[in-house]
Amino acid sequence: MQQQTDFAIIPDAEEIAKLDRQIGFVPTVNPAPRTLSAEQVERWNSDGYLSPLSFLPRDEADSLREYFDALLAETLASGRDSYSISSAHLKHARIYDLLADPRIVAIVSDLLGEDVIGWGSHFFCKLPGDGKRVDWHQDCSYWPLTPTKTVTVWLAIDDADEANGCMEVVAGSHRYGLIPYEASAADGGNVLNQTVRDPEQYGRIERTPVRAGECSIHSDLLLHGSPPNQSSRRRCGLTLRYCSADVRAHLNWNQKGRLVAGRADAEAWPGVRRPTNM
Repeated sequence: MQQQTDFAIIPDAEEIAKLDRQIGFVPTVNPAPRTLSAEQVERWNSDGYLSPLSFLPRDEADSLREYFDALLAETLASGRDSYSISSAHLKHARIYDLLADPRIVAIVSDLLGEDVIGWGSHFFCKLPGDGKRVDWHQDCSYWPLTPTKTVTVWLAIDDADEANGCMEVVAGSHRYGLIPYEASAADGGNVLNQTVRDPEQYGRIERTPVRAGECSIHSDLLLHGSPPNQSSRRRCGLTLRYCSADVRAHLNWNQKGRLVAGRADAEAWPGVRRPTNM
C-alpha cells in the first residue's frame, strides 16, 4: 500500500498533451447488467451519461451533507476556497470508504467491467451567488490516463437544479474523441482552465438536475459544464472517479487509486492506505 500524495487540482495540460494515450470512447458490451437496465446501458453508449440515478436514502444524504458542512467550514477557515477539497479520499476516511460503496461500484461495474479502480474525489461547491462557473470541457483532457475508460459519478450533496447551477452535458459528444479547446483566463470566473467553444455542434445540450443523494454518471469524453449559481442556495456535488483496472496512469497518478472491485495489477495500481482522519 502506497503513501498518499498531494496532487494539483488542475494538472498541467501541456504535460498531459505530450503523453502517448489512446483516446476514444469504448462502448460498453454487457448483455446482462446486474444493476442498470439494458436500456440504460444502451443510452450510456449513445448519450455518454445517465441521470438521475438513485443512490443514498434521505437519512444518509442528510448525514453526508452535515459531514460536508463541517469540512467546508474548516476549509474556509483555513483560507482555502470551496473548490479546493480535491483528492478527498486520500485525506478523509469517510470519502475513502464512500469511493468503494458497493451500491455505487455496482453501477460503475456494469459500465466498466468487473475490475474497477477508484482514483478520484473532488467536491465542487458553488456558494450562493459566487459567480463561478465550469466552462464546457472534457475530463480526459486533464487526466494522464490511457485508454479513456474512466467515468465520473457526480453525487449531489445539495439539490442541484437550473437555479443554482446544475451540470449541463452535450449528449453524444463522447463519440468525437478529444475535442479542441482553448485556455481560459485565470480571472474569468471559470473554476477550471479550459473552454470548448460552440458545444452544440457536438450534440444536444441537456441539463442534469439531481436531488441530494441522487447522482449522475458520465464518460471522461463527454462535454459538460455548469453555469454560475445565481440563487440564494448552495450547490455542492462530490465527484467520484473510476476507471477500468486495465487503464494505465502516467505522472504517478496510480498512487491515487484503490481497487474497489475485482482484481488489478499490483504494480500498476498498488493501492493507497485508508487515512486516519475522518
